[in-house]
Amino acid sequence: MKQIDYLLNKITMYKAVLYSLLLIVFAAIILSFFKLFAFSPLDLVISTLFIGAVCFFSNAVLAWAFNSPSNTDSVYITALILVLIINPPKAFTNLMFLTWISVIAMASKYILAPGKKHFLNPAAISVAIVGFVLGQAASWWVANIYLLPFVAATGYLLVRKIKRADLVLSFFTITILTSLTFSLVAGQTLFQSLLRPLAYSPILFFAFIMLTEPMSIPPSRMLRIIYGLIVGFLFVPNVHIGSFYFSPELALIIGNFFVYIVSPDYKLILKLDRKIEQARGIFDFVFVPDRRIDYLPGQYMEITLEHERQDSRGIRRYLTIASSPTEESLMLGVKFYEKPSSFKKALIMIDRHSTVIASQLAGDFVLPKDLSKKLVFIAGGIGITPFRAMIKYMLDTGEKRNVTLLYANLTTNDIAYKNIFDEAEHKLGIKTIYSFAENIDIMPDGRTCYGLLNEKDIVKEVPDYKERLFYISGPNAMVAAFEKYLKDIGVKKNQIKTDYFPGFA
Repeated sequence: MKQIDYLLNKITMYKAVLYSLLLIVFAAIILSFFKLFAFSPLDLVISTLFIGAVCFFSNAVLAWAFNSPSNTDSVYITALILVLIINPPKAFTNLMFLTWISVIAMASKYILAPGKKHFLNPAAISVAIVGFVLGQAASWWVANIYLLPFVAATGYLLVRKIKRADLVLSFFTITILTSLTFSLVAGQTLFQSLLRPLAYSPILFFAFIMLTEPMSIPPSRMLRIIYGLIVGFLFVPNVHIGSFYFSPELALIIGNFFVYIVSPDYKLILKLDRKIEQARGIFDFVFVPDRRIDYLPGQYMEITLEHERQDSRGIRRYLTIASSPTEESLMLGVKFYEKPSSFKKALIMIDRHSTVIASQLAGDFVLPKDLSKKLVFIAGGIGITPFRAMIKYMLDTGEKRNVTLLYANLTTNDIAYKNIFDEAEHKLGIKTIYSFAENIDIMPDGRTCYGLLNEKDIVKEVPDYKERLFYISGPNAMVAAFEKYLKDIGVKKNQIKTDYFPGFA
């Protein structure tokens, strides 16, 4: 699985979803040659091209009219979802239906968007609106037993990439238990009760593709679990209020409203104040936001930077906030490598006239409420940014915690924020230990340093490690290695927190 994780980490979240949908559509086209669907391969090809074209052009017009940046991947993702839940057209009148449903899906992103941030799943709300007005419902034909292996395989990879198993599992659990209860009461066998929701309903496609849409996911683990439970319960066909029965799209829309109520609704316009080169290839971008926001040190936001000649990785990235909530400015720390993406090329060129949009504040990688809890921060490279935010917060508030920071880099030239950590050691007693992969550099101040850190070094420097909570942030390979080190020396899983933000690429 390491190779699969490596490949998944090379593409953005949006690209992963897009490729998954394309694979499912392609599989359906091939299977339709064997008459396994009620439509022909040509019908499906026409539907795909038609919906894709209408979504693309209507989104282009709306983006221009609202003067808003647009993510092309998101447009095609919505289009392909509509392809997979709406039957391909058999006549011209069906094309008109597809036109309306595609235009409304795109329009919802701009019109149903308080604070210029949409919160309703575009495919779900368009199906619901058109169904209410025209009386035509989505068929959800993707719930086909022959497509089940493709949906299950791609869905597993998506959940593995975005690390939202908590959300998906809570949805599956309540859906299956509720469906099972209704079925057993109706006199069905246990096998029949389990087979129907898994093989003959859109549960897998719905959970893996639509439930996990990033704009609709709550920012914390507990809220994600509640969100999954709400949508999962309403997803079951037997659930109703009087004569009113819920559909999959209505279940998701109600869940979207829950997320909107409980989640912070932030969409900031950022103006660059200054750029600072902190270390080799690491730059701090200090922004002045158009309004102040409340966040916790260690959280991240989605950054949108519209630019020309976009590469396959698009115009969006999730970046950890490197500043502390105690600071007036909003700071992002970014690592630049050789052959950077078009996003990073555009980012390094921004000036005070450039506009950057920040939204979707989220993340559970934050300090524990219990101040007496002993902590170890383990950072690799640019993974130091959440710890910079946490330690700066402790310095500014005078909040004392028992913290040891293990900071891994290639050489001393790669160290960022050393002044903050030196101050924290002097004022708060926070110990920082450096390690260097290329050689054991000697720190000018004689501070402890190592080559590549391993479990023996952790035991030596943190003798009470079994009493501590470990935070790990950095490249995936490094995070995985330290997770293994900690488990090998007996650290429990619930004592390890790893930094995660979707769309790492």
